Amino acid sequence: MSHETPMRRKPLVAAAVGVPLAIALAVLLVRRQVPVEPGGPSIAKLSGKAATAAAVAPPPPTLAGLDLTKIDVKDQGVTAPLPDKRTAKLAIDPALQRVAENVMSMHHLPEATVVVMDVETGKVIAYASHIEKGPKRDLAVEATAPAASIFKVVTGTSLVENANATADQRECYSGGEQRILAHDLVPDPRRDRWCTTLGGAMGRSINTVFARLALANLKPAELDATARSLGFGSALPFDVPVQPSAARFPDDQLGFARTAAGFWNTTLSPLHAAWIGAAIARGGEPVRPVLATDIVEDGKVVWSAPTNLAQKRVMKSDTARAVTTMMDMTVSDGTSYRAFHDPKGRSFLPNVAVAGKTGTLTDAAAQRYYTWFAGFAPSRPIVLPAEAQKDGHEPSQPRKVSFGVLVVNDAKWTIKANVLAREVLRAYFAGQHVPGVSAPRTERRERADQAREGRPPATSTTPATKQRRQRGS
Repeated sequence: MSHETPMRRKPLVAAAVGVPLAIALAVLLVRRQVPVEPGGPSIAKLSGKAATAAAVAPPPPTLAGLDLTKIDVKDQGVTAPLPDKRTAKLAIDPALQRVAENVMSMHHLPEATVVVMDVETGKVIAYASHIEKGPKRDLAVEATAPAASIFKVVTGTSLVENANATADQRECYSGGEQRILAHDLVPDPRRDRWCTTLGGAMGRSINTVFARLALANLKPAELDATARSLGFGSALPFDVPVQPSAARFPDDQLGFARTAAGFWNTTLSPLHAAWIGAAIARGGEPVRPVLATDIVEDGKVVWSAPTNLAQKRVMKSDTARAVTTMMDMTVSDGTSYRAFHDPKGRSFLPNVAVAGKTGTLTDAAAQRYYTWFAGFAPSRPIVLPAEAQKDGHEPSQPRKVSFGVLVVNDAKWTIKANVLAREVLRAYFAGQHVPGVSAPRTERRERADQAREGRPPATSTTPATKQRRQRGS
């Protein structure tokens, strides 16, 4: 029999993401113009003029016309063009950007996006989109992909704030691996033979636990308020327009429970995913993302962007800690354990705790397989070995980064979002000189080493191409 920690209701005053009333009204109009498709949208179905019309948060006037499909990466810095022969210097780290682009390219991902953000300053240090076939698009600001189980982070936040849920409370369950049916929502000691904590349910993305808890302890208005406080329904302030992420809650109990667990009715942009990760990492206080740091005209800097722009608190600090504990389970003992450890159980990021969440959902009609990995790292201070000390003092801790990574595969695939995120995080923490973390090998370097040493191709650290049926995780 399951043991459930008592959960008491208390009101939640949702902290809205600070946008003017006019923008909020515009969001409503846009959401009527671009409805969420109940069958599951394809990331490619909203582009060009439609995507621009849906993005209602205006950038600063000085950045109007910034073209992020033409990012130019050089060793000395990264830039993007502006109208009138002006140039924007970007906060992007050239080495990190190249790794992200290289991994997406070498695996021939149909569509993929990587956003990495410095948690303290809001500077976006990696911002890469890959489209294998077709014209370039800035996928990071498109919110047409289903949020999938990333939405469990929203539901977990709402359970903590509205129902006093804790990461270590014990829940028993059955069913719900690929879909949730009405009988899955009814606790039954005879069927509920598997038990875990709420943190374990987050880490292993157990749909039934979140569906049941939401149905029993949350009103749709409460979950909607949490979603809105976490930016759903509003366009994030950014250097280019951002399409608002959407959340719609059906009136029926089964539909509400399915939505709370991450089955359709919600969409998310990769930039928004990174923003949520930063908000949790900062104890519930988000920061405005900043990509363009300077504008150069005729060789002179004519404008510089402010950074460290904290925004209105979106959750209590205690809530952020509880949700972090839940998200830590994803890599330590959950759906991303295999992605972050080799076959012998050795971590690719030794001593680096990663708070993350996977999301997987299939649009069978369009043959699109959406996978997400979002969160932040390190989620705890890194324990450095004694030999890393200098003059008896430990070196400084690496800066925290948040990330939103999306991969849209066809039926046959090579890697999912968590492996792409892992490789980018390896590059970041290796660049921060974290002991034991090695940078990923690039395809060019691997081929050169093979040719020089006369050896066959090495076994990849990523899964071989497979055809799999994805589930809502």
